[in-house]
Amino acid sequence: MWPYLSMAVLYLILAGLAALASALNRFDLLPFFSGLRWLSVHLITLGVLTQLIFGLLPDLVARRSEGFQPRTRWDIWLALNLGALILLVGIPVMNTVLIITGGMLIFVAALLVMSSLRGSALARNSLKKPNEKGPRFYLEGLAFLLLGIILGSGMWSGWGNALGIANTIEVHIHTNTWGFMSLVFAGLLVDLYPRWTGRDLAWPGSIVAIFWLMVFGALGSVLGPWLSINWITALGVLLHQAATFWLLANLVKPLSGLTIVHKPGIWHLVTAYAWQFAVVLAAPLIVILGPYISTAGIEQTAPHVLIYGWMLPFAYAVLPYLLRQAGAPHQTAELGGSWFSLVTVHAGGIFLGASILIPDLSAPLLGIAYLLWFFSLLPIVRQSWLSLISHLS
Repeated sequence: MWPYLSMAVLYLILAGLAALASALNRFDLLPFFSGLRWLSVHLITLGVLTQLIFGLLPDLVARRSEGFQPRTRWDIWLALNLGALILLVGIPVMNTVLIITGGMLIFVAALLVMSSLRGSALARNSLKKPNEKGPRFYLEGLAFLLLGIILGSGMWSGWGNALGIANTIEVHIHTNTWGFMSLVFAGLLVDLYPRWTGRDLAWPGSIVAIFWLMVFGALGSVLGPWLSINWITALGVLLHQAATFWLLANLVKPLSGLTIVHKPGIWHLVTAYAWQFAVVLAAPLIVILGPYISTAGIEQTAPHVLIYGWMLPFAYAVLPYLLRQAGAPHQTAELGGSWFSLVTVHAGGIFLGASILIPDLSAPLLGIAYLLWFFSLLPIVRQSWLSLISHLS
C-alpha cells in the first residue's frame, strides 16, 4: 500500500499549492494561474482519493483471507499513475489525445482492481456474509467509475452526443460523485467503523437496504441528466440522501460515551456529509433566486462544494490513519485531522457558498475560500508527511 500512500501525500501537497495559487488568482495576484480551478479539483479526485481507494481496497478485502500476504500490484499502480499524470497534463490544455489516453489507462487500472476485489471476495464468499458488506459497495462504486471515465474521456470527442446524453458534464459529475465516491466511501465506513470506535454500527442489518438505496439513487442521478428528465434526477438524489442519512445515523448513535468523540477525526468524517445535504437543500433556493444569480456560476462552483466540503475532509481523516496503521500495523491508529483543519475546511465551504449567492463579491469570496482550504491542508500534510518520513527512514 505504501506506493499508493506516498503518491497520495504528493498529490495532497500539490492540491494545497494549487489551492493557494487559486486563492491568489482570485485576488489578481497570480492572474496567469487562471486555469487551475479544475486542475486543483482533479488533484484531489484523481490524485489523493483515487490513490487511497486503489491502494486500500484490494488490501482491505484480501486482508481477511487466511495466510494473507500484502503485495503491491505494480501493473495497477503504473496504469493508475501514468494515466493520472497524462490526464493532469491533458485536462488544463484540453488535449483530446492525452485525455483519452490517460482515461483509458485509469480504466484498465480500475478493471484490474475490480478483478482483484472480486477474486478475494469470491474466495471467501464475502459478498453473501452478513458482516462483510464493504465489497458490495466497492465493486458497484468502481463500476460507476468505469462509466465516469468513458464519459469524461469522451467529453471533448462527441461521445456524449453519440450516446444520446443531454448533459454530458452533469452526467460525468454525478457518475463520479453519487456513484463512485459515495459508494466507496460508504463501504469504507461500514468496514472500518468497528476499528475506529471498537463498536459495531447501530443497525448492521440495515446495510443491505442502504446499499440498494444508494445504487438506485446513483442510477437516478445519472439517468436524469442523461435523458433530461428532472424528476428522475430529483428522485435519484433523494433516494441517495435518504440512504446517506440512514448510514450516518448508524455511525453517530453508537458514539455516545466514547473518547473518539473528543477528537476531530471522526467529526471530519461525519460533518463532511453536511455538504451533501446542503447541496440538495440548496436546489429549491437556487430555483427561487434564479433571476438574481448566475446559473453558469452555479454549475462551475457547485461541484467544488462537494469536493472541498465532503471529499477532502474524508481524506483528511483517512489518509493519516492509513499511514499510521501501515507504519505500525500492530498498534491502534488514530484518524487524521485537527480542530483547526475541521474549522477551516468548513469555513472555506461557507465562503464558497456565499460566492454563489453574492455574485458581485464572487472573486474575493472564492479567494478567501481557497485560502482557508490551503490552511486546512497544512495540519494534514504535516501528519501525513511525518508518518511517511518515519516509514522511509
